[in-house]
Amino acid sequence: MIYVGIDVAKDKHDCFITNSNGEILFNVFTIPNNADGFHNLYQKISSLTKDFSNVKVGLEATGHYNYNLLGFLMDKGLPTFVINPLHTNLFRKSFSLRQTKTDKVDAHTIALMMMSGVNLQSYSDTSYHNEELKSLTRYRFDKVKERAKLKTSVSRLVNILFPELEKLVPTLHMVSVYALLSELPSSSQIASCHLTHLTKLLESASKGRYSKEKAIEIRDAARISIGSNMPAKSLELKHTIKLIQELTSEINEIEDSIKSIMDSIHSPITSIPGINYRMGAMIIAEIGDFNRFSSPDKILAYAGLSPSTYQSGQLDRGYSHMEKRGSRYLRYALFNATKLVCIWDHTFAAYLAKKRAEGKHYNVAISHAAKKLVRVIYRLEKSQQLYNRAA
Repeated sequence: MIYVGIDVAKDKHDCFITNSNGEILFNVFTIPNNADGFHNLYQKISSLTKDFSNVKVGLEATGHYNYNLLGFLMDKGLPTFVINPLHTNLFRKSFSLRQTKTDKVDAHTIALMMMSGVNLQSYSDTSYHNEELKSLTRYRFDKVKERAKLKTSVSRLVNILFPELEKLVPTLHMVSVYALLSELPSSSQIASCHLTHLTKLLESASKGRYSKEKAIEIRDAARISIGSNMPAKSLELKHTIKLIQELTSEINEIEDSIKSIMDSIHSPITSIPGINYRMGAMIIAEIGDFNRFSSPDKILAYAGLSPSTYQSGQLDRGYSHMEKRGSRYLRYALFNATKLVCIWDHTFAAYLAKKRAEGKHYNVAISHAAKKLVRVIYRLEKSQQLYNRAA
C-alpha cells in the first residue's frame, strides 16, 4: 500500500510518499498550487503503481485551499481522505511533546496517520459535489444574518423618526411600509404629504390592502408624532431599506438555486413535516455523504450535539454539557428544524412534551428531540424512504 500525505497551503503544497513497509518513496517535496504542480504529483504517484486501489492520499481540511487539489485527485480516481486538522494535531503530539509543527512535518504526519489504520472514510464523489449545496446554504445563512441586522437598524431609526408607526401596522418589515418609508422617511414628510398621493402610494404597495382610511390614520399620527426631524437619520433609513431590498432579491436568487439542487437529489428529508427545502438543504449539505457515518451517533458528534464526557479516578461528572464542537451550521439547522418538526408532527410533539414533563428546560428538551430527529433523518437517507407520519 502507498500512502501520500499532503499539507495544503495557499500557494504551494508539501507532499510526502511512503509505503506500508515504512520505505520513503519520495521524501518531502513541494509542488506549486497550479496545474503543473498537480500533474507533477500525479506523475510521481503513477510512477509507483498503476493500481490506484493500493493508494491512499490524505490531506487536511483547510477550507477552500484544498478544494481544487481535491477535485483533481478525485477526477484521477485516487482514493482521497480529508482529515480534520484537530485529528492531525493530536496524532502529531502523540509522537512527541516537542512543538514541531512545520509544513514538511505535517505532510509526513498525514502519511503516517494514513498508514496507522485510523478509521477514516474516503472522500466520495457525493461529498465533493455536495460542496455546491453547502456553499449556497452557508452563503444564504450569512445573507439572512446580514439582513436581520439591517432590519434591527430600521426598527431603531423608525423609533427615532416616527415611533407611532409601529402600532399602526402588523410589522415594520412589510413591502408597503418599506415603500412608504423609502419615499417619506420621517413623520414630518408623511404629515405634509398630500392625502391623494399617500393613499395611492399605500394602495399600490399593499396591492389594495391599505385604502384611504389607513392613509388618513397614518397621516394623522404623523401630524402629532413625537418623532425627530433629522435629515441624516432619514437618509440612513432610506439607504438601509434599499440594502434590505437588494439583499432580499439576492436571497431569493440563492434560494432558487438551492431548490433546484434539492429537486435534483430527491432527498426524503423534506417529507418530514416542518422541514422545508431550505432547512433540509442545510442539513443535507453539512452532513454530506451519509455513508461517511456508521451510525446516527457519529452525526450527533459531528454536529457537536453529543454530551461531553469527563471521568478521572473517583471524579465522574454526571451532568455533562453539550460539546458544541463541529459544524455550527449543522447545529443551527438541526435545532431550528426540530422546533418546527415538534410543531407539525404529533410524534415529535409528544416526545417534546414528555421531556418537558420530566422537568427539562425547553432548550434541553429540544436537544433531545434533535437527537431523535437525526436518527430519523439517518434512517430515511440510508433507506431513501419517505417519512411515515403517525396518525
